[in-house]
Amino acid sequence: MFGRDPWGGPLEISNADSATDDDRSRDLDRGALMRQLDETQQSWLLAGPGDQAGKKKKKYVDLGCMVLDRKIFMWTVGTILGVGLFIGFVMMIVKLVPHKRPPPPPPDQYTQALHKALMFFNAQRSGPLPKHNGVSWRGNSCMKDGLSDSTVRKSLVGGFYDAGDAIKFNYPMAWSMTMLSWSVIEYKAKYEAIGELDHVKELIKWGTDYLLKTFNSSADTIDRIVAQVGVGDTSKGGAQPNDHYCWMRPEDIDYPRPVTECHSCSDLASEMAAALAAASIVFKDSKTYSDKLVRGAKALYKFGRLQRGRYSPNGSDQAIFYNSTSYWDEFVWGGAWMYFATGNNTYLSVATAPGMAKHAGAYWLDSPNYGVFTWDDKLPGAQVLLSRLRLFLSPGYPYEEILRTFHNQTDNVMCSYLPMYNSFNFTKGGMIQLNHGRPQPLQYVVNAAFLASLYSDYLDAADTPGWYCGPTFYTTEVLRKFARSQLDYVLGKNPLKMSYVVGFGNKYPKRAHHRGASIPHNGVKYGCKGGFKWRETKKPNPNILIGALVAGPDRHDGFKDVRTNYNYTEPTLAANAGLVAALISLTNVHVKSGIDKNTIFSAVPPMFPTPPPPPSAWKP
Repeated sequence: MFGRDPWGGPLEISNADSATDDDRSRDLDRGALMRQLDETQQSWLLAGPGDQAGKKKKKYVDLGCMVLDRKIFMWTVGTILGVGLFIGFVMMIVKLVPHKRPPPPPPDQYTQALHKALMFFNAQRSGPLPKHNGVSWRGNSCMKDGLSDSTVRKSLVGGFYDAGDAIKFNYPMAWSMTMLSWSVIEYKAKYEAIGELDHVKELIKWGTDYLLKTFNSSADTIDRIVAQVGVGDTSKGGAQPNDHYCWMRPEDIDYPRPVTECHSCSDLASEMAAALAAASIVFKDSKTYSDKLVRGAKALYKFGRLQRGRYSPNGSDQAIFYNSTSYWDEFVWGGAWMYFATGNNTYLSVATAPGMAKHAGAYWLDSPNYGVFTWDDKLPGAQVLLSRLRLFLSPGYPYEEILRTFHNQTDNVMCSYLPMYNSFNFTKGGMIQLNHGRPQPLQYVVNAAFLASLYSDYLDAADTPGWYCGPTFYTTEVLRKFARSQLDYVLGKNPLKMSYVVGFGNKYPKRAHHRGASIPHNGVKYGCKGGFKWRETKKPNPNILIGALVAGPDRHDGFKDVRTNYNYTEPTLAANAGLVAALISLTNVHVKSGIDKNTIFSAVPPMFPTPPPPPSAWKP
């Protein structure tokens, strides 16, 4: 047979090649049978394929990467499962069976003292007291403040009494609210951890609600503010009852309480603006109230800038008890707080104006009171506050020059607190004499402790290990050690082994110069002069004024627990505000240590504008 060869030649198909597949298969089978099989091959043929697979399955386990003996494999798997079940059972028992947890460590002495220090503000409340006020011997008082004054005729009920009397001085009261707000802004987590956040915020609101009553807080422009309610001057003679002429419980006061207004009082207006601005940050989550505080602060700061003058003219009641030496420091202090509350650069420009710093005394390095932070001199606090801005936001030009100056001056103030630099004397017991041996030293001591502790936290948060005093470098722990040493002195580590916080420790003043604490709460009304027998008695106060920081010892560490000597035993609102701030800064609680870096900047816009988005992709 021929076919076509695709390559061009004939194709012959052989008959042999045409044999079928069956023929080939039979030939193969015959060939295989003709060969001799050995014994192994014969055993394979006798045991079928099923038997061979069975024997292998019983003896070995193929895991892919290795072959194991089946018995070893089963023992291994069983052991692992058994151990796992045992561990799970034990863990279930541990979780289900009740067990005693170790108690949390007791609060440190700063936390214990802080709980008490806040209670002093409860005892100083004026007006209708809340049911949960917690001071059993206090009640509603001075419910006609403002309304009984024919020149004002508006309610000035509320606020806080200043000290052992019943006068409401707006100047130190506003500073006290600023200090409390500042401490909450920086250490909110600590307040929350010790269960005092709601309490301190309630106290701040009690103060700011009253301050909002003392001027037209709904207006953008004002022409007057209330400076104080009540009178304390007794130097003019006569028998006119007032808050110092009489010794009465606030609940029993029945004499007139005049209201003092001012029309050019830059210092008071700027301090009140600072108080409302700082509180607006504390209450930023309550937008309506925060906005109300900001609006009031704007009106006050504007009024203070336009109507220049001190709130305490010579001979006035304010000048006798809380005289203001200048209003320039309040412009810097208030301007800084207004900037943080609003983010408006105009306020920052005022606070950092070179002329403002000069007038405020920023360059009076030889002044004996340089670096002493008080209700009168706010400059040291403002310098620390604006150093914070430089450390964390660094706004640059045109503010950098003054911010750097304030930062360097803050370093110098911290150096002045250290004993080796002899800027201030220390008593033999270790108390710094910031008021140079004059009476009532503790209010200055606690303020310095707060600034030192706070500034050390600022440096830590900025990853700065310390600061320089000339060529000498000091770590932040040096500042904390100073702050702790001063608070420890206040709380009892002093030559007399006496705590100067009433109700704290085993030994504390029993005769605080305080009308409400010294007169029994027995339902008997003692008139203007009737209460003096309680003032003169040598017996301890029948009512314990929990948390009150008394005026303090003398320059020789001596102290007289005498009710009639206010230079030793009278507490004040401003002193306790500084004490609270210092205590919370050093309180050791199990939360993230240090300050809240960002909350104070919540209203501040980005320092540098956000770059515009990139252009869209080019399309042909």
